[in-house]
Amino acid sequence: MILVVIEHSAGTPDRLSAEALTLGRTVAGATGEPLEAVAWGSGARDAAAAAGAAGATTLHVVEDDRLAEHAPEAIGKALAQLVGSLAPAAVIAPSSDRAGEVMAHVAARSDLPLAANCTEVRPGDPWQVTRQRWGGSLLEEARLEGSSRLLTAAPHAFEPAVLTAGTAAAAAVKPFTPDLSDRDFRVRVTARVPAEAGKVSLADARVVVSGGRGVGSAEGFAQLDELAALLGGAVGVSRVVTSAGWRPHAQQVGQTGTRVAPDLYIACGISGAIQHLVGMRSAKNVLAINTDRDAPMVTRATWAVIGDLHTVLPAVIAEVKSAQKA
Repeated sequence: MILVVIEHSAGTPDRLSAEALTLGRTVAGATGEPLEAVAWGSGARDAAAAAGAAGATTLHVVEDDRLAEHAPEAIGKALAQLVGSLAPAAVIAPSSDRAGEVMAHVAARSDLPLAANCTEVRPGDPWQVTRQRWGGSLLEEARLEGSSRLLTAAPHAFEPAVLTAGTAAAAAVKPFTPDLSDRDFRVRVTARVPAEAGKVSLADARVVVSGGRGVGSAEGFAQLDELAALLGGAVGVSRVVTSAGWRPHAQQVGQTGTRVAPDLYIACGISGAIQHLVGMRSAKNVLAINTDRDAPMVTRATWAVIGDLHTVLPAVIAEVKSAQKA
């Protein structure tokens, strides 16, 4: 069996989980193993339709009311118990911060190997994986051995599985009740700050308008906000912008921020340090606006405009508005 970990919101798997399901389906096809999934938390049972659409026959639902909020140690212990019971050939999870933390707990409790950020998996004797190291600047070829192989799918390395139910049968729901104590919930989410209403999620945005040092100030982002709103996208920033206090860390794109995979990434005044390029390397198209024609971002861009972004952006905004009125 190939077991895929699903993170979801009220039963709807997120993009990275859909990508993990794609990898799981590929590995299941290569090994002849059945594809199954596991989820927990509020609405977990509702993920059965999406899991079935992705090819999973069974959805294991970890049932404990205390898992309504994220508790990495408790979830890791529960999954370790499930893995011990099912003995799957492999457990595949998304490379999100939360899933990565949970899988580390599973590996430690089960004494099993964990390969993180895999871009390719080749089952065999032994299994071989290609995985990202050093924030994606290095690809490592490794062997993965063990009674159950634990791995995470590198963000945006796989096309997300189609999760619309259509004519596919929903996965059969199989409840699993773990043995957890209050001590396992020492670390847990106790409160949430809701995202600003109406805003497009940076991680899921199809268009990202991103700004760096060249924007010049916090006030300079007004034009980026306007362009992103016109294009139905989100605003991203480089690390130097968050360090200067111009924008919140939640908008940072890069190795220590959010990794994005938009159809269009507009880089405004961003030189293109490797840590930032790691975060947007999966963008399908890149438009760079920069005064330095030799900047790394410019050399990697699909299109580049060499000029002052404070002159270029107003012209772009005017053209977009004109096109939308036509």
